[in-house]
Parts: sequence; structure tokens; C-alpha cells
Amino acid sequence: MTHGTSNPVIETEEQRDLRAAVAALGKRYGRAYFADVVAEGKQTDALWAEAAELGYLGVNLPEEYGGGGCGIAELSLVLEELGAAGCPLLMLVVSPAICGTVLARFGTEEQKRTWLPGLADGSRKMAFGITEPDAGSNSHRITTTARREGTDWVLNGRKVFISGVDIADATLIVGRTEDARTGRLKPCLFIVPREAPGFGRSPIPMELAAPEKQFELTLDEVRLPADALVGDEDAGLLQLFAGLNPERIMTAAFALGMGRYALDRAVDYARTRQVWKEPIGTHQALAHPLAQAHIELELARLMMQKAAHLYDAGDDMAAGEAANMAKYAAAEAAVHSVDQAVHTLGGNGLTREYGLASMITAARVARIAPVSREMILNFVSHQSLGLPKSY
Repeated sequence: MTHGTSNPVIETEEQRDLRAAVAALGKRYGRAYFADVVAEGKQTDALWAEAAELGYLGVNLPEEYGGGGCGIAELSLVLEELGAAGCPLLMLVVSPAICGTVLARFGTEEQKRTWLPGLADGSRKMAFGITEPDAGSNSHRITTTARREGTDWVLNGRKVFISGVDIADATLIVGRTEDARTGRLKPCLFIVPREAPGFGRSPIPMELAAPEKQFELTLDEVRLPADALVGDEDAGLLQLFAGLNPERIMTAAFALGMGRYALDRAVDYARTRQVWKEPIGTHQALAHPLAQAHIELELARLMMQKAAHLYDAGDDMAAGEAANMAKYAAAEAAVHSVDQAVHTLGGNGLTREYGLASMITAARVARIAPVSREMILNFVSHQSLGLPKSY
């Protein structure tokens, strides 16, 4: 299938080659591999290891720490192509994109040396903990606190919907210094090892067919050494947003891959399924919605590429706006694509054999996480259009 992989002029030859190579890797594993892993309650370890070996996992990380020296533009197309092949790697969003970026930009030399080579070669993973039960989209209400005791930090708090904590060597936890509880948000990021005393996790049962589990975390007097703090205590907000823009761009890539996979299945089916004289794909009532889904996915990808380009060029402000728009557009496109794919297959769209029905739930994730569609509309209302805030 070649549709959905057309290369816009804004991609370099190297990026196009990378796209083709990752697509070939994804095809070798495919949806059957992914479905088996999910059914067995396992992880996509084989694909993760091979992607790492080929240099795809750390393509965005600095070369001096074992990465590819490229950017989020390259990492996002790795995730998109794996998703389009039916085997998206959610931890790509979290480990190299969020945590790797934050550490590369703000970590101490020791933190970079300790973590980045492992994140790049796939031997280590890191999760990211920001969301809290009572804060939701309002990161200004984060209540996870860090207080100093001598040279140590002591963390207390709760987090929810944190992906892959069980398979991550550590979690990058967003807290706030205690004296900032009443004042303005003063976030700090801490590297919390998986087995740290007082660091508890319990899985949240989800209606999602994915290898990565979601967790609620508890931090009960978790004592960390001084060097667990990432970067400067006073640069917290800047550091935090350095991780959130890649997160939105990568969520767009995740959604795009999913939408393209579903569309490919539907197009294959519509081209061959015959009920009357001609294949059902000749009927405009089916052909046009599929064409529309394709257009929406292509438009969303353009926005994602723009966001990645701005981010990699160091324009954090413009990247913030574009990354939010890309995430919004890709989520909408994915939901429409999956919905239309299921509908195109009729009853078969709901069978386990064709594997599209479970994607209805999965596609909605991109509308909700890491920030809801409505919060993006708020952002665009205030930041892009200059309208007053309602909250």
C-alpha cells in the first residue's frame, strides 16, 4: 500500500529514507505481532530491541550520548510509521521524547551520562508522571510536593494514568517545592527509581488493547539524593514545557499512525469486497468518506511536521501553538478514520478477526490525552486569538 505514505516536499531525503526503513521494520512485525503481545499480556520487547539496534529509538537524542543527533521530526515519523504498520510503541512518546528531551536539555552532565545512552539504545526506559487525581488538566494544581531534608529531597503525593511504570527503570516525576503551595506553580522534576522505598504503584484497569499498562502512583516520604533533581530548581516551568511540546507532537504521530492503519484496512476491504456486481469501493457513499479521512490525515501530518520543525529549530513559543494544533488535528483525523474504517467493514468491522473495533477506544485516547481537545481550544482562544480567559 502506498497511499498515506506520500512524502511532502518538506521532508528531506534522509527523512524519507528513514520513513521507508521504519515502515519496512513495522511491516515485518505487523498487527498480528502486536495483537499477540496484547493477548498474552506481554510487551513489544522484540520490536523495541530491534528498533533500538537500528538507531530509531534514540534518533532525537544527542550523538555524544549515543543518540542519532536528529530531532523530534525524525522521532515522530518513527512512531507514525510503526503505528501505520499496526504496532505503535507508546513508550516512544514517554521515554526518548519527553524524558530524553528534558534530560538532554536540562540534565546535569552526570544525569545525561547515566540515562541518555540507555534511553537511546533501548536498554533503559523512563516513564513520566505529571497527571494527578484532583488536578486533571490543571497542572497549576499539582500537589505532589518535594521538601528538602539536609541535601536530600523527600517527595509525597499521588499520580494517575502514568504509562509503563512497571517496565521503566525510573519515572520522571513532576512535583512542586513545598513553599510554592500557596504561591505560583514552581514545578520541579525528579528522577525516581522504580524500586525507591515509598514509591508505590497499582494498575488501573483500562478498556484499552495495549501492551503498556496505566498506573496510579503513590509517593510516601520517598527520599531522593540531591542529584535526583533535574536541572535548576528555578527553571521548572521551562523544563516542564520542554517535555510537553514533544509529547503533543508524538501524540499526533501516534494518532496519525493509527488513523493510517485503519484507513489502509478499510481501503483494502472496499477494493475487494463484492456484494453486487462491483466492489463496494465503487460506491461514493463509501469512497468519499475514505477519501475525506485520507485528506484529514494528510493535513494533520503537515501540522505535525510544522510543529516538529519549529521545536527542533528552538522556537519553543511557536512550537507550543503548532504542537497543540497538530495534536488536535491528528486526534480528530484518527477518530474519523477509525470510525469510517469500522463502518466500511460493516459487521466485520466489529469482529476480533479484523481487529478494528478495539481501535475505536484507542483512537479516543488521542482526544483526551495528554491534554483534552477542549484545553487545546482554550489555549488557541487565549494564546493565538487573544480572547479573554474563562477560568
